[in-house]
Amino acid sequence: MSVLPAPEVVECALRASRADEAMVIVTDAHEASLRWAGNSMTTNGSSIARDWVVVSIFRDGPNSARVGSVGSTSVDPADIEAVVRASEEAARTAEPARDAMPLLDPDAVEPDTFDRLLEWHGIPATTDISVFTDLAGDLAAGFDGADRLYGFAHHQMHSTWLGTSTGLRRRWVQPTGSVEINGKRGEGTDLASAWVGVGTTDFADVDTAGLLGELSRRLDWSARRVDLPAGRYETLLPPSAVADLMIYLAWSMEGRGAHEGHTAFSRAGGTRIGERLSGIPLTLYSDPGAAGLEYQPFVATPSSSESLSVFDNGLSARRTDWVREGVIESLVYPRATAAEFDAPTTVPGENLLMTGGTGAGLPEMIAGTERGLLLTCLWYIREVDPASLLLTGLTRDGVYLVENGEVTAAVNNFRFNESPLDLLRRVSEAGRTEITLPREWKDWFTRTAMPPLRIPDFHMSSVSQAT
Repeated sequence: MSVLPAPEVVECALRASRADEAMVIVTDAHEASLRWAGNSMTTNGSSIARDWVVVSIFRDGPNSARVGSVGSTSVDPADIEAVVRASEEAARTAEPARDAMPLLDPDAVEPDTFDRLLEWHGIPATTDISVFTDLAGDLAAGFDGADRLYGFAHHQMHSTWLGTSTGLRRRWVQPTGSVEINGKRGEGTDLASAWVGVGTTDFADVDTAGLLGELSRRLDWSARRVDLPAGRYETLLPPSAVADLMIYLAWSMEGRGAHEGHTAFSRAGGTRIGERLSGIPLTLYSDPGAAGLEYQPFVATPSSSESLSVFDNGLSARRTDWVREGVIESLVYPRATAAEFDAPTTVPGENLLMTGGTGAGLPEMIAGTERGLLLTCLWYIREVDPASLLLTGLTRDGVYLVENGEVTAAVNNFRFNESPLDLLRRVSEAGRTEITLPREWKDWFTRTAMPPLRIPDFHMSSVSQAT
């Protein structure tokens, strides 16, 4: 059986369509992974997969339509027509789409401001386990040490093609990689655990020796242990922990929910756009052209949600400031929602950056701390109250006591209760922005750059027995 190239799948499906309008999205995914445990490599492997979806639209009017979306992983060309017919049947029986809009005219799509769009007929980007050659060699030095190392490295190359019956054609190649290393020292009640992680596009920039050195330093901090009760503590949040909290904030910035009064961005008679959160000029934004954090600069979604609309497929993504210099600036509005609420159309970002802090790194902020806590990362974050964006979760893999500008001990883990909106209101210091890997949301959201933050009264609501 011959496997059709992805662009031919798009064209064949569009030719087979009998709907008023149709869209086809094909993603060819090449992935590689490497895992180690107890100072030994355990598994490695690579995979190739194709996911594709046909979206069929039947029009009842210019802004009234029924939509059906059917996906497949088949690589058999004989299955294309069956998927198209199933999509059409799903559209015929669907309820009218609330987000119905005219499809984009390819002549009206603005050109991208940076040149990373690729030729339509290009072949998929690939990867394999050879991408980990240097990483595996550098890990050998850590395997020879006394600490026990566990971890996972993952590399993905996703090539996406989008075609519509209006003639729009867009393609993107997205590289995504990450390395996480967990180090353990001691046993039983004396067990110490630390975590480091980094995102990458090609693994050429991964400083394995530096990661192992940071792990060792954190495990050294655990030589002395102190138990502390729940309460409010001056707390230093490293960039990774800040990223996990800000990602949840960004996921909550849906314009419709704010206008309808059931999110933390609602206010009587409208939304909280224009409200000042912080006296520190912090800017939280997404930008598909951010160096080292680039992402697909157009919408390609198989189904609609409060954040994305199939009718917007092909719409260009631009830099969007969600918070600008401490003030809420934007919410997410697909075109139909934007028209309904007289708001600018905005596309949710696939990266997240925060700037506006000082040039201080985390070591300088530690040196300026009389007494407080230093976190490593957050875990098991869940929403408690959408109206205030109150989150709960756990600290993990290292909480440290800072006294007189030095880390003096490791302390027990905690459960926390905090809202990222309230944290932005209360932050007393923001440091230097750096590219970081979120711990909790890494599998869904990898591309972030955040500063460390000082929170004068971070709420540790209870003691946790987790390590």
